[in-house]
Amino acid sequence: MNRLGAAASPYLLQHKDNPVHWWEWNDEAFAEAKASGRPVLLSVGYAACHWCHVMAHESFEDEATAALMNELFVNIKVDREERPDIDHVYMSALHSLGEQGGWPLTMFLTARGEPFWGGTYFPPTARYGRPSFTQVLQQIAAIHAQDPDRIERNAAAIGAALRQSEASAVGEARYEPDLDAIASQVAQAFDPHHGGLRGAPKFPNPGLVELLWRHGSRSGDPTTLQRATRSLERMARGGIHDHLGGGFARYSVDERWLAPHFEKMLYDDAQLLGLYALEAGRSGDPLARSAAEGIVAWLEREMLLPEGAFAASLDADSEGVEGKYYVWTAQELDQALSAEDARLFATHYDVTPRGNWEEVTIPNRLETPDPDAATETELARIRQTLLTLRAKRVPPARDDKILADWNGLVIAALAHAAGLLARPDWLKLAQRGYRFVSESMQDGDGLAHSYRQGRLIKPGFALDHAGMTEAALALHDATSEQHYLDDAKRWSEQLWRHYRHSEAALLGMTRGDDEGLPVSPRPTHDDAVPNANGVHASNLLRLAAKTGEATDRDRAETFLAAALAAAARAPMAHSSVLNAYDLARNGVELVLAGPERGAFRVAALALPYTTTIIVDCPDASALPSDHPAAAMARQAGRGAAFLCFEGRCLPPVTDPNRLAEALAASR
Repeated sequence: MNRLGAAASPYLLQHKDNPVHWWEWNDEAFAEAKASGRPVLLSVGYAACHWCHVMAHESFEDEATAALMNELFVNIKVDREERPDIDHVYMSALHSLGEQGGWPLTMFLTARGEPFWGGTYFPPTARYGRPSFTQVLQQIAAIHAQDPDRIERNAAAIGAALRQSEASAVGEARYEPDLDAIASQVAQAFDPHHGGLRGAPKFPNPGLVELLWRHGSRSGDPTTLQRATRSLERMARGGIHDHLGGGFARYSVDERWLAPHFEKMLYDDAQLLGLYALEAGRSGDPLARSAAEGIVAWLEREMLLPEGAFAASLDADSEGVEGKYYVWTAQELDQALSAEDARLFATHYDVTPRGNWEEVTIPNRLETPDPDAATETELARIRQTLLTLRAKRVPPARDDKILADWNGLVIAALAHAAGLLARPDWLKLAQRGYRFVSESMQDGDGLAHSYRQGRLIKPGFALDHAGMTEAALALHDATSEQHYLDDAKRWSEQLWRHYRHSEAALLGMTRGDDEGLPVSPRPTHDDAVPNANGVHASNLLRLAAKTGEATDRDRAETFLAAALAAAARAPMAHSSVLNAYDLARNGVELVLAGPERGAFRVAALALPYTTTIIVDCPDASALPSDHPAAAMARQAGRGAAFLCFEGRCLPPVTDPNRLAEALAASR
C-alpha cells in the first residue's frame, strides 16, 4: 500500500519502504479520504532535512506508529523542493496557527485539502512539553470523528487567514523606498562583530547582505559596507564553510557561524558565489576569492551531474550521524598527518584535544592567526591531503534531481563570477548547465520544474522561468550570443502571460490555470531563495535596456511599481525587490559599440553586475533611434563604451582599461 516506489523525488524514495501507506499528492489520495471518511495527514520535507530523517526513523519506520497512521488517516508525503507551492500554502496555514514553522511539516487536512491543525516535528514519546506523535494522531482522529463542527470551524478560520494573507501581500499605493533609510535599518539588525542578523541560529540571508553591499559600495557608507563584508568574512572563516571541500552549509546553530546544520543546498551556494565574487572583485580580498573558488570546486566535484546541470543538495547526515563526514578528532588528524603538519593545521583551524563542538573539531578560522604566503602554501597541501582522506568516508546522500530554478540561480552566478574573477572555465561550466536545462527541461514554450532520470515534473513555477531568464541574460552579457536573449524574451513572455495575476500585475508561484490548493499561492517575500517577483523585476529592467522596445520598458515600469507596492509593508522581507529598485535608480547601461568591442566586454564583465547592464551594439543601427547613445555610437570607431543613465550618455570611453575609472567617476 506504500505508493512511493514509483516517485521521481529522492526524498519520496527515501520513504518507499516505510510501513506507512504513503500516497503522493494526487486526486486519488483525496478521493480515498472522502470515501473512507478519514482525514489526511500531510507530511512535507526534503532529502537533506536532518529532523525529517529523525522523525522518519522514530515514527514512520515504526510498525506500531505506522499501523495507527494507516488506520486513522490517509497519509500523503510531499517533497517541498518538488512542490514548493504545496509547501508554501500549508506552511502559511501553520503560521496562521501561531507556530513558527519548519520541517518536517506535519499538517492535518479535510478530504477537500483544507488544513485544520498542524505542527512540525513530533517526538515518539511526550517530552519537553510536547505530546507524542501517537497522542497527536489519536486526539486529532477522535476530534475529527466526534466533533466535525469543530473541524469545520478550524478549517474555515485557517482558510480565511490564508486568503487574507495572500491578498495582503499585494500593495495598492505607490511606494518609493528610501534605500538609505532601509539600509540603515538592516545594518542595525546585523551583528557588528559576527555579521548576519543578530542571535542564533544564523542564516546567510544573501539578499540582505547584497542590499548592504550595494548601499555601502555605492554611497561609501562605512557602516553598511562593514556589515556586509563582516558577514562574508565571518561566514568564510566559520565552520559553516567547508574549509576542505568548499561550499557552505545551510545555516549555523550558533551566533558565531561555528557549528552548522551540515546540509549543503545548491541555492545557498549559488547566491553566496555571486556575493563572494563581488567582494573579491571590489577589494581583492583573498579570503573572498578563496570562498568563491571553493564553492565552484565543490560544485564541480560533488554536485555536477552527467547531464551537465547541478544536483539539489547534500544531506546533513552520513551513517545516521549529523556532520560525521565533515568533522575530525585530534587523534584522527595526528594519524593522518605528520607531527609538523598536524601542529600547523591545528594552529590555523582550531583543533584541540577535546574538540570545539561535541567532542569533535569543526575546522574553522574564526579566531586563529592568518597564515603568511609560505604557510598558506603548506596549508593548501595539508587540506588536499585531508580532503582525499575524507573522500574515503561514507558520503552524505545526494539529492540528484535537477531543479530549473536553483540551476538558473547557480548558472547566473557562475557567469557573473567568471567575468568578475577572470575565470573563463566557470563560464563554460555555466553554459553546459544552461544547455541541459534549456533543451531537456522544455515544456512547450516554457520550462518544467524538476528532472530526474528522464522524468520531468511540470509545469514549472514562476521562479523556474525567472531564474533561468536571469541565467540567460547573464550569459548574453558574457557572450553576446543572440539565442540567450531570445530565450530570456520567451520565458519572460511565459511569465507575463501565464503566471501574472492581472489584478495585481504580480507573479503567482503557479500558472493561473493550476488548481487543487485551498488558495492560489502568491507570495512576494523572499525565502531561502529570492522571490520570483524580485528576480524578474531585475530581469525586466535588463531586458528593456537590451531590447530598447517600448513594450519591454512599459512592462518593466509596471511590474517594478507593483512589486514595490507589495514590499511596502515589510521591506526587509523583500530584499530582491529592493535590489531591483536599486538597479532601476542607480543602474548604468554600458553600451559596447564597434567591431572590436571585445576588450570592452571583458572590462565590463569585471565590474559589479549589481548595477551595470551591458548593451551590445555591433553597429549604430542596433540601438533604437531614441536611445541617448544612438547618434554617438556612429563615432565609436573600432571600439568604445558609453556610460548611459537618466536619459543621457557620457562621452565615449575609448580605452577599456579606463572603463572602471569612468564608472567610478560617474557616481
